Amino acid sequence: MIDVFLKGGPVMYPLLGCSIIALTVIIERAFFWIREDMRRNQPLVDQVLELCRKGDWDTVKEKVAGSRDYIIRILVNGIVHKEFSMTKAMETAAGDEIKRMRRHLGVLDTMITVAPLLGIFGTVLGIITSFEILGSTGIEHPQAVTAGIAQALITTASGLGIAILSVFPFNYFNSRAEGAALAIEKYATSLEIVYEKLVQVSIEEGGEAG
Repeated sequence: MIDVFLKGGPVMYPLLGCSIIALTVIIERAFFWIREDMRRNQPLVDQVLELCRKGDWDTVKEKVAGSRDYIIRILVNGIVHKEFSMTKAMETAAGDEIKRMRRHLGVLDTMITVAPLLGIFGTVLGIITSFEILGSTGIEHPQAVTAGIAQALITTASGLGIAILSVFPFNYFNSRAEGAALAIEKYATSLEIVYEKLVQVSIEEGGEAG
């Protein structure tokens, strides 16, 4: 493996850097989503919405204490600011959560783009080397010529390999973030509807009392 790496020429070093960066991001994001899945508490989310329908805000506060579910955090942010602007509060909290979910994906996307380009660059360098040797020695030393061709093929294969192996986790992490965004929108909208209904009922009861 080391011999193949060395045959690839100087471009293999930045390609190695790309692979390390991509692998680091993939591992970090994988642990991130495993942790978020462990923190999810769907029964608590449903329970919070049910308590909100009753307007039992004190019980909600007790139930959510210590929860690290990202949907719960967003709903709580809306409940805390319900007297001002529940929608804006949840939008702000949701934006922070989505940003956290997409963290480092731009870096991974860059590695997917850059790695094949570096491979092509190495290919061009290898072919140039081969032609230079061919021009100076002719066909008397074919081993020297094939070394440049080998360099070209190795860098191309390495760049494509990094991109191919990175694009699958990149798309997976993107789909997870999009799915989370849809879930956030669903439950935030549910809370807004519940709260608007409570306000409407309160206004109607106040009017009847008057």
